Amino acid sequence: MIAEARSREDVSHTLRVLVATDCHLGYLEKDEIRRHDSFESFEEICSIAEKKQVDFILLGGDLFHENKPSRSTLVRAVEILRQYCLNDHPVQFQVVSDQTLNFANRFGHVNYEDPHYNVGLPVFTIHGNHDDPAGVDNLSAVDILSACNLVNYFGKMDLGGSGVGQISVYPILVRKGSTSVALYGLGNIRDERLNRMFQTPHAVQWIRPEEQEGCQVSDWFNILVLHQNRIKTNPKNAINEHFLPQFLDFVVWGHEHECLIDPQEVPGMGFHITQPGSSVATSLIDGEAKPKHVLLLEIKGNQYRPTKIPLQSVRPFEYAEVALKDLPDIDQSDQNSILEHLDEVVRNLIEKCNKKAVNKAEAKLPLVRVKVDYSGFMTINPQRFGQKYVGKVANPQDILIFSKASRVKNRTEGKIDDSEKFRPEELNQQNIEALVAESNLKMEILPVNDLDIALHNFVSKDDKLAFHACLQHNLDETRSKIAEGSDSAKFEEEDLIVKVGECLEERVKQRATHPKESFTFSVQSEEFRGKRMAGTRNAASFSDDEDATQLSGAKASRGRKATATALGSSYDASETGKASTRGRGRGRGRGKGATTMKQTTLDSSLGFRRSQSRSSSVAASGSVRSIADDDENVDSASSDEAEEYEVREVLESSGDDERLQGKSRKRAAPRGRGRGSTQASKRGKQSGSSSLQKMLMGKDDEDDDDDVPKLFNKSQPKFETVEDGPLHSFGRTKKVVDT
Repeated sequence: MIAEARSREDVSHTLRVLVATDCHLGYLEKDEIRRHDSFESFEEICSIAEKKQVDFILLGGDLFHENKPSRSTLVRAVEILRQYCLNDHPVQFQVVSDQTLNFANRFGHVNYEDPHYNVGLPVFTIHGNHDDPAGVDNLSAVDILSACNLVNYFGKMDLGGSGVGQISVYPILVRKGSTSVALYGLGNIRDERLNRMFQTPHAVQWIRPEEQEGCQVSDWFNILVLHQNRIKTNPKNAINEHFLPQFLDFVVWGHEHECLIDPQEVPGMGFHITQPGSSVATSLIDGEAKPKHVLLLEIKGNQYRPTKIPLQSVRPFEYAEVALKDLPDIDQSDQNSILEHLDEVVRNLIEKCNKKAVNKAEAKLPLVRVKVDYSGFMTINPQRFGQKYVGKVANPQDILIFSKASRVKNRTEGKIDDSEKFRPEELNQQNIEALVAESNLKMEILPVNDLDIALHNFVSKDDKLAFHACLQHNLDETRSKIAEGSDSAKFEEEDLIVKVGECLEERVKQRATHPKESFTFSVQSEEFRGKRMAGTRNAASFSDDEDATQLSGAKASRGRKATATALGSSYDASETGKASTRGRGRGRGRGKGATTMKQTTLDSSLGFRRSQSRSSSVAASGSVRSIADDDENVDSASSDEAEEYEVREVLESSGDDERLQGKSRKRAAPRGRGRGSTQASKRGKQSGSSSLQKMLMGKDDEDDDDDVPKLFNKSQPKFETVEDGPLHSFGRTKKVVDT
């Protein structure tokens, strides 16, 4: 009886949590063999949680494989969660923190407290890099499950529009009996940005519980869940464990697919890290060939007990490496001997998988990958090689992968730890910043980091308007800067060029202060997509309007100088788009319920390194001066050419009219840059503007073009000077029409 009473007491004070990460639901959903793997593994995780009678499931990001999962994937995810999470089992713990700060949705409370649902198995999850928020409303696929009251989505941060940003991490305070747990969540943020945030003072603020009666700050067991790159091959593209605060007790690290489930202590930090890895193999490499597990974490007071549980539904995977140069029985010129040896290796791996199968009848086709170092040898066709293994393995098309050993890599391989060789993604990805640095290029139109973000959104988030949004964002920033405190309609060309130059210099100075400032273009992309769907015309688009303007200018000036000037001014104006808003980094703030919390800011003890950028103010001022010089040269050249063309056109048109009307007179139109003495020319200058000004101010030329046919329907003097559309950036030529 005493033992049973103690056992019941232990259960009432022990918080049981099942930890898993990187489920990647929907991975290879179009593959006939492997399309169900991710769902079967996730369903096994939920069934383990039900059998072990855990208090809740804790997921470390990448629940979905795609940023925009298909309807089939969403339906199957909802079905699994509904089957295992909605029941009448009592929830034995309480959430005692201000839940409006923990859950960023319209309801603002944990899902099992909703009176309209019976939630018996709560699920807490953050987002990863595959299912991160995007779009106008900054929503993730996980938000759909949260709105359905199936999961508790936390760790979603508001980084602000510019600058390095500032975030405040609020914990979910969970209490069960005498056990108190503070659960911190940090959804995926670009590794480069989060790395800089950790090294910037006061950029990351960790909010700790306030002392209360019977519960000190030290009584809380602190858990952090994050989804970031942990490999240290590139320090700026990963998060160092020493960036994390020392008051933590346990860290769940997502994103890395290698299963390192046993908690490892970080020297000098005082906390342990577990890396559950993925529940489905998405990269056929050595790290994913290790057995997959989930972790049962039992917490009582300040003590915890981890128990790893193997997953049985995971498709078997065997990996091997072969160096042909190390095999003495193989002749370099004999391809048959190479094929025979590789066939033997693959057969042995298949046999090994079959021996491990517990249930022979339900055994899945195995995954087999052989990495072949063919240095000094000839390759063979992997697809042709895999045809003989159709029906025997799950990946017959890519069993073999050929590579050559790098000399530099061989020399330094001994210095690299085994865990650092594993990468969560098989592709060798490279950003625009690295490409520009390697090629020693100088970006003069758009900022490098803006293009890098646009490329990321285009590839990873399937945002087809990412690059347009990048360009539109920079143009809007330049227009707003020019329009501040000035009447844009009264701008002269010289004043406009000076203003553009000032914006460019200001942008360069701000770039020197924040060399790697990042922006989010998804909002602009969605707005443009909505305008396009509604049938409205985007006045700032270059694609059609500018081409028509340049063609009209080329036709009227009968040469290439005007067109070249228009193009040059357009690019110069685009370059000023670098003048974007800065210094608006903001966090979520304290919000409601902050009386029960106290704010502590933890700075990195490693020192703060500020990245330096090359100063380009000299180049910026030089480019502004060259724009002004080109203005004068182009005006004089185009004015003379236009004068000759006008006289010739007057003679031709007057000759035609004499044959039709029998009489006419000719007089020359006002010359110069639209500053004629006649009333019509003044009206033309007042209503029109240069293509440079139109591009920066967002005006349209349609009204000017529509004025031409109206002049033929009104009673006017026999000779009238009218606008003939924009010809080049800094002036307009006049066309004499004989009425």
